[in-house]
Amino acid sequence: MLFLLLALVTGYVFEDDFSVDPMENGWVQSDWKKSSGEAGAFGWTAGTWSVDAENKGLQTSQDAKFYAITKEIPTFNNEGKSLVFQFSVKHEQKIDCGGGYLKLIPTGIDQANFEGSSAYSIMFGPDICGYSTKRIHAIFNHDGENLLTTKSTDCETDEFTHVYTLVVESDDTYQILIDGEEKAAGSMYDDWEFELPKQIKDPSQSKPTDWSDAREIDDPEDVKPEDWEQPMEIVDPEAEMPEDWDEEDDGEWEAPMIPNPDYKGPWRAERIPNPEYKGDWEHPMIDNPEYKPVENVYLRGDMGFVGMEVWQVKAGTIFDNILVTDDKVLAAERVTAILEAMEGEKEAKETFEKVEEEEEEQDEEDDDVDEEDANLDELDDDKEEL
Repeated sequence: MLFLLLALVTGYVFEDDFSVDPMENGWVQSDWKKSSGEAGAFGWTAGTWSVDAENKGLQTSQDAKFYAITKEIPTFNNEGKSLVFQFSVKHEQKIDCGGGYLKLIPTGIDQANFEGSSAYSIMFGPDICGYSTKRIHAIFNHDGENLLTTKSTDCETDEFTHVYTLVVESDDTYQILIDGEEKAAGSMYDDWEFELPKQIKDPSQSKPTDWSDAREIDDPEDVKPEDWEQPMEIVDPEAEMPEDWDEEDDGEWEAPMIPNPDYKGPWRAERIPNPEYKGDWEHPMIDNPEYKPVENVYLRGDMGFVGMEVWQVKAGTIFDNILVTDDKVLAAERVTAILEAMEGEKEAKETFEKVEEEEEEQDEEDDDVDEEDANLDELDDDKEEL
C-alpha cells in the first residue's frame, strides 16, 4: 500500500545501494554452473580500497567464473513513460576480459535457473576484452531476438567508479550516458535493427558487362623498348682470380655476380585516363516487399527483475547504486551524489598502494633478517662441531 501511494506521487522508483547484505535482501544466486564448479561466488564489499569502507556493493570475487544473480522488483511497465536504467561499476581489478553489464528481466522468471540464455528485456553496461572490445552493450529483446546496437560507444577502462545510464523514451529515442555525460543518443530505429530495411538492391539488376569503372588504363600505344630486357645480375667485369687460387684444389674459379646497373625491372605500359570510364556503378534500389513498419519499439513490457549474468577472467568488479525509474531528474540527482561521494577515490587508491608497497618492503627486510639469523645459527653449529 505504501509503495502504491509513493508510485502515485513520484512515479516508479526502484533502488538498491547494497547498504544491506544482498543475500539477505532479496538477491538470489542462480544454480547455473554450480554443479560444474564454474559458478563464481559473490562478495559484499567496498573493495580493497575505497573512500568509504561502509559503502559496499555486489562484487564478483573469483577469477574465470560465471556469475548469475537476480532480484525481484515491483513490476514496471514503461508504456507512455521514460525508462531509466542506471547503476555504477567499479573495475577495481583493472579488468582484462569480462562483462560489467546488468539486465532488466520480464516477470515470471525462475531465479534458481536464471542463465545466459534466459529471456531479458534489456541488457546494458560496459564490456571489456583485450584491446579490441571496450564498448557499452545496449541490447533490446524484440520478438524473441536480442538486438545489439549497431552504434559503437566506448566505455570507461580505468579502475574507478563510473555511473552508466540508459534512457529510453516513449517517442522511440534513447540516450546513453557515463557519469551524467551523453555518449550516444538518437532514434532506436536508426541504431537497432528493429525493422527490415525499407529498400533493398534490385535483385533483377546487375552491373552491365561493358561497364568500365577503371579510372586509368594501360596506354595501348605504349611499346616496350627493345633493350628493356636485362638480367638482374651480371658477372663483375673487374673481378680477377686471386693469385693463390689453385684450380686443382679450389675448383674452377668463377667471377662473382653484381647487380646489373642496366636492369630496369618489369616493364609496364604508361597509364592514361580511361576514355570509357563511367564511374562507380550503383546498384538500383527498390522498395523491400518484406518491409513491415514496427511501432513502439521503446516498449519493454512488464519488467519484474533486475539481474546480472556475466563471465569474467579477472574478477573483482563492484556493482552498486542500481536504479530503475521513470524519473530522469531523480536519476541525474543520483549521478551527482554518487560522483561526489567518489571524489576521493584516486587518493584512496594511492594511499592503499603506498601502504601495500611499504608492507612489501618490510616483509623483504624481515626475510633478510631471518636469512642472516639462519646463517649465524649455521655458523655457530659449524664451530661447535670443530
